[in-house]
Amino acid sequence: MSRVCDITGKKPMFGNNVSHAHNKSRRRFNINLQKKKFWLPDENRYVTLRISTRGMRVIDKKGITRVVKDLRAKGVKV
Repeated sequence: MSRVCDITGKKPMFGNNVSHAHNKSRRRFNINLQKKKFWLPDENRYVTLRISTRGMRVIDKKGITRVVKDLRAKGVKV
């Protein structure tokens, strides 16, 4: 499974490790993904999402029901 946030769509970035001698080798900046379970009171069930910490802040701001509604509007199965 790829490391992508379900809510924000964030993915890892790529860059270089640079040594003191200025040798470069490719590296990957992973996002801070968490697997989290949320209670949906409208549907009387839990939903498990793989979200970044930025996605958690979005849920705190908008609310889980609105976020799930927006995901379904995009065509994501939740």
